[in-house]
Amino acid sequence: MPGPPADVVRRLYATPPDRFVAARDAAVAEARQAGDPRTAREIGRLRRPTVAAWLVNLLAIRRPELVADLTQLAEALRAAQRDLRGGTLRELSAQRRAVVGALVAEVRRLAAAEPAAPPAGKLPLGEVEATLNAALSDTEVADQVRAGRLLRASHYAGFGEVPRPQLRLVTGGEEEPAVPDRAGKSGVPDRAGKSGVPDRAGKSGVPDRAGKSGVPDGAAERVDARRARDERAARAERAKRRRAATREMEKARADLDRAEAELSTADTVERDGAATLDRIETELAELERRRAVAEQELSRARLARRGAERAVTAARRRAGEVEAVLEALDAEEGDAVEGDHEAD
Repeated sequence: MPGPPADVVRRLYATPPDRFVAARDAAVAEARQAGDPRTAREIGRLRRPTVAAWLVNLLAIRRPELVADLTQLAEALRAAQRDLRGGTLRELSAQRRAVVGALVAEVRRLAAAEPAAPPAGKLPLGEVEATLNAALSDTEVADQVRAGRLLRASHYAGFGEVPRPQLRLVTGGEEEPAVPDRAGKSGVPDRAGKSGVPDRAGKSGVPDRAGKSGVPDGAAERVDARRARDERAARAERAKRRRAATREMEKARADLDRAEAELSTADTVERDGAATLDRIETELAELERRRAVAEQELSRARLARRGAERAVTAARRRAGEVEAVLEALDAEEGDAVEGDHEAD
C-alpha cells in the first residue's frame, strides 16, 4: 500500500515540531477537499518528530548529498571493521569525526535559517551528533536518516553492527577424514588376489611387498608423515593469522575507546558551552528589558522637561506683560500727581 505523497512528507518533516501538528492537519484537510480520503488518512498517521530528529530530517531534506557521503563512509567503516584493517579503520575513524562535526555545523546553519527554530543555545546538537554516529554503525538508523523521516534521536553504544569475523579456535585436536588403507582392511598387504591365486613369491615364501595395490609398504608411512607435516603447518598458519587478527582487534578497540572518550569530552564541552550561552542570553534578555524600561523613563523625563520649559516660557511672558501693565499704571499715576500740583 503506497504511503502519503513524498512532497507532503518532506514538507511536513522539514517543519519545526511545534508547527508540525497544524501543518499536518492542514495537509489532511487539503487531501479531503481534493476528494482523496485514503491519502488524508495516511497523512494523519504521520507522527511529530522530536527537535533533534527534526534537525536530522532537515539535514537529509535540505542537503541529501551530505547524507549520501555519510552513508558511503558508513559502508567503508563496516568493511574495514569486518576485514580487521587496523590502519584503514584508524584513518576512517578520524574521517568519521571530521564528517560528523561538519554535519553538525551544517545542522546549526540550517536551523539558524529557520524562523521558527529554537535558539542556538537550546538546539540538541549532542543528540544530533549521537544520531549521526549511530547511522554510521546501524543500517536501520542510516535508512531512517536518509529517508528524512526520523521520529526520535538514536544512540549507539556498541562496537559496530557488522558481524564479527568467523574465527575458529584451533586446539590441535581436530580429526582429519580417515584415509582408506590402500593395502586392505587389515592394513597388511594382501598376499593373494581376490581370485585366490597364490602370491607371486611362489615357492620361496617371500611375500609380495607391493601388495594388491602395487604400493610399497613405506608409502603409507610417507603419506602419514606428509599429512602430519601439513597439519602442523596449517595449525601454525592459523595461529599466526589469529595473532594478527587479535592485534588488529586490540588496535581497533583502542581507537574506539579513544574516539568515544573524545566524543564524551566534546559532549561535555558542548553542554557547558550551551549552558553558558543560555545564561548569557538570559542576562542579555534581562539587560534588554531594563534598557527598554530606562528608555521609557527617559522618554517620560524628556516630555516632562519640555512641558516645564513651556511653562517657564509662558510664566516669563506673563510676568513681562504684568510688569508692563504695572509700569503703565505707575506712569499714569505720576502724570496725575503732576496735574494736581499744577492745578493748585
